[in-house]
Order: sequence, then C-alpha cells, then structure tokens
Amino acid sequence: MNLVKLSWKYLTFRPLSTSLNVLLLALGLAIITVLLLIQDQFEKKMNQDAAGIDLVVGAKGSPLQLILAGVYHIDFPTGNIPMEEAQKLSRNRLVKNIIPMALGDNYQGFRIVGTNHDYPALYEATLESGALWRKPFEVVLGAEVAEKSGYKVGDEFLGSHGISVGSHEHDANQFKVAGILKPTGNVLDRLILTSVESIWYTHDAEEPENSDSTENHTEHHNIDFSKDIAIKGFPKTTESRALTTLLIQYRNPMAAIQLPRQINSGTSMQAASPSFEMARLFELLGVGITLLQGLAVVIIGISGLGIFIALYNSLKERKYDLAILRAIGASRIQLLFLIFLEGVMLTFMGAILGILLGHTFLSVIISQNEQGVVGALQPWIFLRQELWIVVYALTVGVLASIIPAFAAYQTSIAKQLTKA
Repeated sequence: MNLVKLSWKYLTFRPLSTSLNVLLLALGLAIITVLLLIQDQFEKKMNQDAAGIDLVVGAKGSPLQLILAGVYHIDFPTGNIPMEEAQKLSRNRLVKNIIPMALGDNYQGFRIVGTNHDYPALYEATLESGALWRKPFEVVLGAEVAEKSGYKVGDEFLGSHGISVGSHEHDANQFKVAGILKPTGNVLDRLILTSVESIWYTHDAEEPENSDSTENHTEHHNIDFSKDIAIKGFPKTTESRALTTLLIQYRNPMAAIQLPRQINSGTSMQAASPSFEMARLFELLGVGITLLQGLAVVIIGISGLGIFIALYNSLKERKYDLAILRAIGASRIQLLFLIFLEGVMLTFMGAILGILLGHTFLSVIISQNEQGVVGALQPWIFLRQELWIVVYALTVGVLASIIPAFAAYQTSIAKQLTKA
C-alpha cells in the first residue's frame, strides 16, 4: 500500500481547503524568512562598511545621523565643519589617521564623495580598470555605479547638486572617469570617489576656466591628511574651506576614552562612534523585528489550527474509507502514519512556498530601494537557518496531526461497516 500516494490523493480531493492551509502557513513562514535574511545580511553589511573606522567627526546634530551619512551614506549630513578645526584635530597625539570627506553632490542618486586615496585603501579596494584620481574632476566609480551607469574609463558626466535624485545639474564642469573599482561588497560599490577639491570647485562661484588653471589651483589647495607635515604647510587660502565629515582611526586604546570627550566639549564639532551608534540602532530595530516575529508566530499558529481542523473534519467524513482499508489488510499503524503524512505534506509544501515567497518579497523590496543599504542585500542567498524553518513547519504539521491520527488509529472496522 503506497501511503504517500494515498495521502496526496486525499489532499488534492479538497484543493481549496488544502491551498488555503498551505498559503496561510506560507505567509507566516515568509515573514520569518524575510526577517532572517535582512537581519543576517544587514548586520554583516553594516559591520563591513564601518570596518577600520573608530570615530566619525562632523557638525553638531544627531550622532546617528552623522554615522549614517558619513559611513553608510544613507542620510543627510549634519552640516559642514571649518577647515581650521579639522587641521587642528589632525595634529592631536591620539589620532593615527584622518580621512577627510566632502559631500553634497550625486549622480542619479549615487553619491559623489570628495576624499583622498586613504578612503579606498581603508577597505582594501582594488581597481578593475584605470587608475585613481590625480586631479580635480577625475573620479573613480564603485562597481555598482559602473554597472548601472554603463560608464567606462574616459567617459564624462555631469553631477547634480544635493544627495537626492532629481536635483539640478552642475553644468560648469564635467566629471571624467579615471578608474573603476572591483566589487568590494561594501559601501564603496555605491559611491563615486573624487578629490575634495572637486567638490569645492564645483560649488565655487567662479569655476576654473581651463585645464591649466585647474592644475595650478589643485596644487595650491592640495590636502593630504595622511602626514602632519602636509598640515603644517597648509596654504592660508584654504582656511575658508570646509569639510563634511572626518573618519578617524585611533592611535591607541586611550583615544577611545579621551578623544570623543575632547571633541564634543572643546570644539564646535561632534564625535560619534560607529560601533556604539549602530548598537543603539540594532536595539531600536530589534523591537520592530520582535513584533513582526510575533505576528508570524500567530499566523503559523492559526495555520496549524486550520490544518488540525481540516484533518479532523476530513477524518470524520472518511471513517468508512479507513474501515475499508483496515478490512483489506491495512494495520492501525499504517492508518496512523497516513494521517501524519497528510499533515507533514501540507506543512512541507507551506514551508517551501513560504521560503520562496520570503525571497521574492525581499527581491521586490530591494527593487524599490536599489541605491540604499537595502539595495546591497542579496535576495536569493539561502541561509542554513532556513532549514530550521522547514523543521519548524514540519513540527507544526506533526502536532496538528496527533489527535486526528490517533482517532484514525482507533477506528473500529466492525462499527464503521455496520453503520454503512
């Protein structure tokens, strides 16, 4: 007797009831799948993007906003900081290295970041083609930017003011692609990197008129935060300039205690720790995740109850069939397994459908937010933890089948055939 085939026939005999129970279970499991994928990849992405950055310094405002804008490039900057204060901070004995950043422009939603060569080196980025920028308005594209824009080395484009899509273009100067980075799996993939001077000159009232004057202007305003000697010889004409954020690496563990306090209390700037602020963010997000997980558990519980009711009602209607099976040689244990198989098959289909729905939902979410942190997630990566979703679903099926299965086990051949 083929119990699997027989169970499948019973399930397909009532397609609407079976489909409803499978779909209800799948929706609950889909929510858990989406949360699992987002939580796993989101934390990894955040940690990768903040790797090597001990402190972020910027204008006074929200520390979390400063981190989101300066490290992850997903929020508006808190403002600009004076060059002289950045210059003074670079000479602090607690600072090992400072990476300057000037923000304010974008290209089709991808942010144009003015910085120095230490920034791609921080993430150990390597070039796919071309070279790093050497003079103003030369840029290096992240892998995702290059893929979606289709630009190659030597191509030119106009940047737009602001960090949002739809702002007006800067038509005085065109950016020229000098290089393209290999995929890094972090925030660099979504950025357009250039020199700090490029951002300054873009917003100057008077732009350089030719390439020769641009080169002279570049030499006059050259900034290198990697060496103190460059700071000491800093041209006076740059004192009116400003930066958006500074990414700092500590010289020693004592800096973690002293430096943030010195900056927050002794300057017009503020300092924020990426690790501390992201821990706070994950704590806040954890409340919402817990609520959604609770909702998913409730939906799964309701689907389990629906499976139990469907099996129990189905058992009442086919007691005569079960008696016939007993009469032709089926044992009580086989009837027991027959009902358990139905519950397990229902929940297994729900688990597979739920996992596929979860990945599909995440894919839709990503398609609506291609240039944010969510856009960097991979919807079709399958985690080992998803196997536990299948185990959890099968457990629900077994539990929902216990009472109907034992009712089938106790089926009396004589009693049921006499009734007939």
